[in-house]
Amino acid sequence: MAAFDHLRALLAGALISILPTMVCAQTAGEVERCFQNPAGCASGGGQPSPSAPAAAAPRASIPDYTSVLQSPDSERRKIQESLRTLEKYNGPIDGNLQSEATMKAIADWQRGHGYAQVGKLTPSEAQTLIAEAARVPIKRIDPSSQAAASPQAPAASSNADALKALQTRLAARRKAVEPWAEAAAQSLVQDLKAFVAADGKGIAGEQFAGFAKWYADNKAAGRTVGDITPRIDDYGEAKTGVATSAEVHFETKQGDKTYLQCLVFAWIESKPRKATQAFACDDVAGVEKWKTDQSLRSDWR
Repeated sequence: MAAFDHLRALLAGALISILPTMVCAQTAGEVERCFQNPAGCASGGGQPSPSAPAAAAPRASIPDYTSVLQSPDSERRKIQESLRTLEKYNGPIDGNLQSEATMKAIADWQRGHGYAQVGKLTPSEAQTLIAEAARVPIKRIDPSSQAAASPQAPAASSNADALKALQTRLAARRKAVEPWAEAAAQSLVQDLKAFVAADGKGIAGEQFAGFAKWYADNKAAGRTVGDITPRIDDYGEAKTGVATSAEVHFETKQGDKTYLQCLVFAWIESKPRKATQAFACDDVAGVEKWKTDQSLRSDWR
């Protein structure tokens, strides 16, 4: 027994010399207990001694919202497109994840998935959102239902229909101004007849020099003037008043022969008439130039 006690003392001394750090923290009695029961020793893998401080608890990680907000524009637009696919967002696809509409849509999506409703996404949340949208089936429109829902487009009108519509509009415009146009033409005819009755004298010859010359030429040829019939050529607003142009047919006689002659009278309604001109009926260019010069806006054509 004495020899065993002596051996135990030697082993304890050896442990003290080998483990100086342990000696600093433990007494000789504790070293001996550690030798007898290694599992109870703090350095042997067992529970720490009561005097050892407890390990600090790990701190909670802060969610990373910055990575998604600073991601490339194409990725931010993809997030908005995914929100639209999931019917959470109907705003513009502009990559602005901090707009009110986008943040509201993100918060709505987060609420449905149990995430914190902050209106911003962590990288893992963004991946989940995009993946979810990718699984949504493409909505296809049924052509038959679409055709039934939308009204039938009107058939394209033909040229004949367009012409008929134009003629209808012109007829309506003519009817509205016809009383004034006819009154202007009849007033001219009265002056022309008075000029003929006076054998080349009167206001018609003074205002329409071309008509006075025409009358003189026919008189020189031995012709007399019979019936005078007007037909309105054009009527409408001009730059200095209401403009009228009338095609007037003259029945002239020479012996037993009858001739039909035609003049176009153009003037601005006034007392006396202004910008008066008389043209041969085949002088279309002259008549149209007069209308252009007067800036005529026709109610007749």
